[in-house]
Amino acid sequence: MLSKAFQLNRYVGNPILSPLPGSRWESEVTTNPAAWYDEATGEVNLIYRAAGHDVEHRVHFGLAVSKDGFNFRRINPEPILSPLAGSIDNGCVEDPRIIRIGDWYYITAATRPFPPGQYWLNENHHARPNAHFPPDFPVALRKNLTSTQLYLTRDFKEWIRAGRLTNAKLDDRDVIIFPEKINDKWFTIHRPMQWHGQGFPNPHPAIWIAECEDLLEWKDMKLLAKGEYPWERKIGANNPPLKTPHGWLQIYHGVGADKQYRLGALLLDLENPMKVTHRTPEPIYEPTAPYEKEGIYKGVCFPCGHVVMHGTYFLYYGGGDVHCCVATARLDEFLLHLLANPVR
Repeated sequence: MLSKAFQLNRYVGNPILSPLPGSRWESEVTTNPAAWYDEATGEVNLIYRAAGHDVEHRVHFGLAVSKDGFNFRRINPEPILSPLAGSIDNGCVEDPRIIRIGDWYYITAATRPFPPGQYWLNENHHARPNAHFPPDFPVALRKNLTSTQLYLTRDFKEWIRAGRLTNAKLDDRDVIIFPEKINDKWFTIHRPMQWHGQGFPNPHPAIWIAECEDLLEWKDMKLLAKGEYPWERKIGANNPPLKTPHGWLQIYHGVGADKQYRLGALLLDLENPMKVTHRTPEPIYEPTAPYEKEGIYKGVCFPCGHVVMHGTYFLYYGGGDVHCCVATARLDEFLLHLLANPVR
C-alpha cells in the first residue's frame, strides 16, 4: 500500500530503545517518543513513554540522548516525570509532544486520573464510570477519560504542571501546540474522540484545530482534516508542526478497517494553519517489521517527535506500543512529494 513515489526509510538498527528487563518502571514499555534537537549540545533528546510490569500500568517519562540521531543512551535511572498521586495525572503521563520557546520546553502529554490497567485487553477500559469517584459525581466526569496537560521545564529535572488544555468531558489526547505564535495567536491541534458521527461533518474521529489567546482557555475548535482515503478512517495528528518554506509539515496517523496505524502527511498554510494545502494520498509509512506488527498493539507506528539534522528528516515513533524506532528521509525530497499532491 505504500506510495511508489515516496516513503520514509526504516532504520536497519531499529528498535533504538526497548524495554529494560528488571526495571521497576520501564520493563514492559518504552515507546511513543517526543524529540528535540539541541543545537548547543548537538544532541537529540528523546522523551519516551515508559511502564513496568505493574498490573495498574502506571505510565512515566524517560529520557535518552544521541549525537547521531540513531544510537541513544539512557540518562536517568529513574523517570524524569511520573504521575503525581492525588492529581489529575495520577494514572499516567504519556505520548509527549515537545516544543521550545526561549529557555522553556513546553510539553503536552495525555493523562488520566487513574492508571489504565492492561488496556490492550479491554478496548473500552476508559468508558465505564470509575469506582474511585463518589457515586454522586457526574457520570460524564467519573470515566477514566484522557485529558491533555501542559508541562513546562528548562532542564527535564524541575517541572511545572501548568494546567489542562482540554475539556474534562472530552477524550482529547492528540493535542499539539504550534512551535511559535502565528499573527500573535496560539494554535493548537486536537483529536476529540467523541466529536464524530451524527451532527458532525466527520463520520469518524478526526483532526481539529483551534486559535486562542491563552493556551489554557477553552478552545473554539474547527475541523482541520478527516479520513478521506481507504487506509484511514479515524485520524489524528502526531508531531508538532515543522515550519518549512512551503508550509507547516504535519504528520498524522490513519487507522483503517484493519486497525493498522499508518502514517500520512499534511502541509498547512504558513499564515493560516487552518487551511490544508497539500496531503499525501497514500501512506508514507506503515507497520511491516516484527517490532511493529507484534507487541501490546499489533500493527502500529505512532510518532510523537521529529528533528532535522543536516537536511535529513528523522521521524521518531513507537512500534507495537512497546519500542522506540526511527525512520528517515531527505527533507527536500519529502517536501517535493507533498508539493506534488495539492488539495483540490
